[in-house]
Amino acid sequence: MAKNLLIVESPAKAKTIKKFLGSQYEVMASSGHVRDLPKSSTGVDVDNDFEPRYITIRGKGELLAGLRKAVKKADKVYLATDPDREGEAISWHLSKALKLEDKNYKRITFNEITKKAVQNSIKQAREINMDLVDAQQARRVIDRFVGYEISPLLWAKIKRGLSAGRVQSVALSLICDREAEITAFLPEEYYTLDAAFTCKGVKKPVIAHYAGTKDGRVSSRQELDEIVKAVSGKAFSIDSVKESSRTKKQPQPFTTSTLQQEAARKCNFATAKTMRVAQQLYEGIDIKGKGTVGLITYLRTDSVRISEEAHSAAKAFIAANYGENYVADDSMISQGKKKIQDAHEAIRPTNLEMTPASLSGALSNDQLKLYRLIYNRFLASRMQSAVYTTTTVKLEAAGYPFRASASKLSFDGFMAVYAVESDEEEQNKSLSGISESSELVLKELLPQQHFTQPPAHYTEATLVKTLEELGIGRPSTYAPTISTILARRYIVKENKNLYVTELGEAVNSMMKQAFPVIVDVNFTANLETLFDQIEEGNIEWKTVVRNFYPDLHEAVRKAQEELESVEIADEVSDEPCELCGRMMVIKYGPHGKFLGCPGFPECRNTKPYYEKIGVPCPKCEKELAIKMSKKGRRYYGCLGFPECDFMSWLRPSKTPCPSCGSYMVEKGNKLVCQNEECKAVIDKK
Repeated sequence: MAKNLLIVESPAKAKTIKKFLGSQYEVMASSGHVRDLPKSSTGVDVDNDFEPRYITIRGKGELLAGLRKAVKKADKVYLATDPDREGEAISWHLSKALKLEDKNYKRITFNEITKKAVQNSIKQAREINMDLVDAQQARRVIDRFVGYEISPLLWAKIKRGLSAGRVQSVALSLICDREAEITAFLPEEYYTLDAAFTCKGVKKPVIAHYAGTKDGRVSSRQELDEIVKAVSGKAFSIDSVKESSRTKKQPQPFTTSTLQQEAARKCNFATAKTMRVAQQLYEGIDIKGKGTVGLITYLRTDSVRISEEAHSAAKAFIAANYGENYVADDSMISQGKKKIQDAHEAIRPTNLEMTPASLSGALSNDQLKLYRLIYNRFLASRMQSAVYTTTTVKLEAAGYPFRASASKLSFDGFMAVYAVESDEEEQNKSLSGISESSELVLKELLPQQHFTQPPAHYTEATLVKTLEELGIGRPSTYAPTISTILARRYIVKENKNLYVTELGEAVNSMMKQAFPVIVDVNFTANLETLFDQIEEGNIEWKTVVRNFYPDLHEAVRKAQEELESVEIADEVSDEPCELCGRMMVIKYGPHGKFLGCPGFPECRNTKPYYEKIGVPCPKCEKELAIKMSKKGRRYYGCLGFPECDFMSWLRPSKTPCPSCGSYMVEKGNKLVCQNEECKAVIDKK
C-alpha cells in the first residue's frame, strides 16, 4: 500500500509524475482550486478585519471526499501544486479542506516535470510559505471588492451582466485611449529623396539616401524641389568609404510575456491559446517509448534566469552540433533584473536531446510550433551574437550630403537557429566594390511623398507588452484579462487588431468618471508592487486591504448617489411596433442599442436601432446613421443600404470641403477632406 500521497493540480500532471515515483507513492489531482470566496456575496467580512470566508467550490465535494480517504491511509502528504502564488494558495486551501493540521504534510515545488526535478523536490520539502499565500489573498480580496462593488453600478448605468475588474479596467482604458489617439491623428506630409548611381565594375545600381537631416526627411515640397534642382546634373563626389562591424545580440530566453508576444507574431496564436498549449507541454505529452514526458519548464514566470545545469547542457549541445565558436561566453549572457518571481527559471525545454524534429510525430501542429519556438529561442540565448560587416559611403553634391549603406552577415551566430524581428537589413553587396576613388554617375533622382502614420491599434501581443512595461498584472493575468474583455464584448478582434466597441466605450467612460483611481495606470502598478512586498514578507496583507477598501467604498457611495439621478430609462423611439402598435423603445444589449417592444414579454418584437447623425449620405443624399459591424465595431453607414453601400469608420461632417466640395470627416478638433487628391484640413466649428 502507498505510504505517501502526492497531490498536484491537474490529472495530466498526475499521470506524468506517477511514473517517476514508485509504488510507495499515490499521485492524485485537485483539479485546480478547491475553496474560494462565494459567488453569491463579496465573501469578505469587513467588520471582522476583512477576514475572507472561503467555501468549498460547488462540484468539488466528491473529489475532496476521495482525497480525504487517501489522506487517512497515507503516512505523509506532499502538496505539489504549481510553483507560484496561485499554486501556494491552492496548497494552503487543500491543507485546510483536508484538515492536514494533525497530519505529516509538506509543500514541494518543481520548475519542470522530470524525474530528477520531482525526486529532488521531495528531498527539499518545506512548509507552506504564508507570505506567498497572503500575497494571493490580498490580490483576491481586492479584486473581489472592485468587481462586486462596481459591477452593480455598471448594471444600473448600462445593462445587467457587465463586470468591472482591477486589471481589465486598466487594459480597456489603454485600448480606448489608443483608439482616441488614432481618431484624432492628423497625418503630416513629408518627403524623402534617393539617388540611383551607376559605378564602373558594379552591376547593380547604388542607391543613396539624402542625409541633410537627422532622419533624412524633407518637410516640404518646396524644399525638396530646391534640393532636386541643386543636385540635378551635378557631379557627386565620394567623401568617405568606411567599413565596420556590428553585432546583433542573442535574445534572452522566454518569459511568459515574451512567449505570448512571439507566439502571436510567429505562430499567430492568441494569448489564451499560447498559455493553453504551453500548459500541455509543461504537464506532459505521451512520447512513444518514453511514456508521458514534461517537455518545457513552468510557463508562468517573469525571470530570464537559467539553472547552471541547463546552461551547461546547452553549451555542450551547441558545441557538439554547431561548433565551439557558436557557444556564447558566460560574460555575454544577461540574467536580467531580479524580479519577484525570480525563483522560477525562464521557459526552456527540459531536455535538449528531445529536438522538435524528433517529436514531430508525437505533438499536434500547435504543440510542435510552440515547442520549436521555445526550444530554438533557448538555444539561441546560449549562442554567440551575429556579426555584420557594414559599409557606409558618404557622398556630396552642391553641398547636399547623401549616404549609402549596406550590411552583410559575416557570422550568423544565434541566427543559425533563431531569427529575431528587426529592421530589414540592406543587403546591397554592390558597395563592396566601391572605394573613395570610384566614379559614380547619377542615373536618376527618386523623390517620394510620404505621410506620417497614426499609432497602431493594439494587438494582443502589443497590449501584453504594454501591460508588462507599465507593471500592470503578472504573467498569469495577461491571457485571462484579454479573454475577459473580449468575452464581455468590450473589445473585438479583427485581423489581430483590437477595437473598442460602443459597449466598451460606455463602460470605460463610466469607470473614468466615477472611479478614476481604479483605471489609473500608476495606482494599479503600485498595487502590484505592494503585492510583491507582501510576498517578500515586508508588509502584512490586511494592511494593504485596510488602506484600499475605504476609498473604494466611498467612491462607490458617491457614484451611487450621482448615478441614481441619471439612470438610463428606455428612450421612446418614433417607430411603431409592427406586431402590436406600441411605440418601440431604445434598449441596450451586448452588441449596442436596439429597438424593443415595451410590451415584452407579451410582445417580443425587436429590430436594429440606427441613431441618425443629421448628415446626408455623400453618395445618395439619404440619412447617415451609426451602425455596428458584425463584431461590434461602430461605423457610419447609409440608411439606404443595400441600395447604397456608403460607410465610414470616422464620423462624416455636414461641412463640405472648401477646396474641392467633397465630404469631410471628424478627426479630433479638425475636419479632414476624404478626397485622396485634396486631403484639406480645417478647424471644426
